[in-house]
Formats: sequence, structure tokens, C-alpha cells
Amino acid sequence: MPDHRTGGGDPAHTLRLLWRQPDDAPRRGPRQGRSLDDILTAAITLADAEGLAAVTMRALAQAVGVAPMTLYTYVPGKAELLDLMLDAIYAGMPRPDRSGAPWRTRVVAVAADNRNLFATHPWAAEVATGRPPLGPGQLAKYEYELRAFDDTGLDDVTRDAALTYVLDFVRAAARSATEARSAQQESAWTDEQWWTANAPLLTQVLDERRFPTAVRVGAAAGAAQNAAYHPDHAYEFGLARVLDGLGVLIDAGPGAND
Repeated sequence: MPDHRTGGGDPAHTLRLLWRQPDDAPRRGPRQGRSLDDILTAAITLADAEGLAAVTMRALAQAVGVAPMTLYTYVPGKAELLDLMLDAIYAGMPRPDRSGAPWRTRVVAVAADNRNLFATHPWAAEVATGRPPLGPGQLAKYEYELRAFDDTGLDDVTRDAALTYVLDFVRAAARSATEARSAQQESAWTDEQWWTANAPLLTQVLDERRFPTAVRVGAAAGAAQNAAYHPDHAYEFGLARVLDGLGVLIDAGPGAND
């Protein structure tokens, strides 16, 4: 389970911050000298470089150049900060007009946009969004991505489920890719070097008579990918199957999803 999730802060306060609505309550604490956007830029930069665990209020205050107590005059805590960070990166995603393209092309583009988002901001794939931030960035993203299914005949509930299906796949693929990169960085070996170093032992334990299918298929996949797992191949293969599944549903026409 992810250690981080959206919607953990005070809902009313979070929504006011997301939509930059004024707070009528009297503000206490030091006078603000930076903007909320400055704070979010620093938080996102810190998370991109070191991960979400590094984004503490103290570390963020130091990065921005303010006292820790001053930071709380901008955002009440890390839960609200996380919602604001996600909404900010959502707001920056590209949204070109693809209305004339086939639905598969539009969905592939949505998947690629989200894959690029997670590649740029790997921490975002770690965040559970069962309670989405519901800020302007999130809603613009949702509106745009739902339109990838225009003219498919899907009803509204199924359209939402289809989008979730695509985004869940991309998020899972992004997390697997990040884990693979982290394992390689921590070991200081490439996958090819690791397999070469362990080849003598593997030859002893991988008994072709006991595990004939596993040995044959594993060897073929490893030779094709130069590794037991290749993020790009896994993504391309998986996305094609996601599209195939959606294609069956769409081609079946209205009522098939009842």
C-alpha cells in the first residue's frame, strides 16, 4: 500500500488553497514574502530530486529560505501540501487538441502523457488518489482525458472506468520501472553484468528437466531484452493488451457493458 495519499488534510482549507480562494479567517504568524506557487515549486523540486520522504516542512522551509513557522502561514501541513503539489504537476501537463484522431491514438497519447509525468515526477506514482485533489489541475486533466473516449459509444460510467483502467496500468508500469532503476542504481551493476556474474550458479540451479518451460521461456525473454525485465517492453506489450480489451468493449456497442 502507498505511504502517501491525497485527501488527508482539512477538505475546506485544501479546496480554498487549490482554487486560490481567500481565507476570511484572520491570519497569524510572520508576514509572507513568497507566493504559494514558490512554495509548491520548491516542494516539487525537492520531491523530484529526493522523493516524497524528503519533503518535510522543515526541509521545505530551508529550501525556500523561510523559517519553519512561516511556512505554515502558506499551507497548514504536509497532507494539504501533497494535494497542492499533485494539482500543480497536473496543471502543467500538455493538452493538445486530438479530437480528429481515432480513439486508440487518443488513448495512447493519454497513456504517454501520464507515463512522461511519472518519469519526470516519480513520486507521483507512489501517491494513492482515491480521494483526488479536485483542484483546477486535476479537473482539467480529467476533462481532457475523458474526451479520449469521445465517439466510442461508452456510457458515462463506463467511460470513467475505461480511463481508470488505462491510468492504473500506466501507474503500475511506472512504479515497476522506477523499482527496476532503483535496484540497478543500488547494486551499481547493469542487469547484463548481474546475470553474467551469477551465470555459473544459475547454471547449477536452473534444471531444464525440472523446470523446462521456465528455463526455455526465461532464456528466450532474457536474450531478447538483455534482462529478465525491460520496462519499455512491458509497457508497450501491456498497453497494447489494454487497448485490445477496450476495443472489444467498444466494438460490442452500447449495452455491452451492462
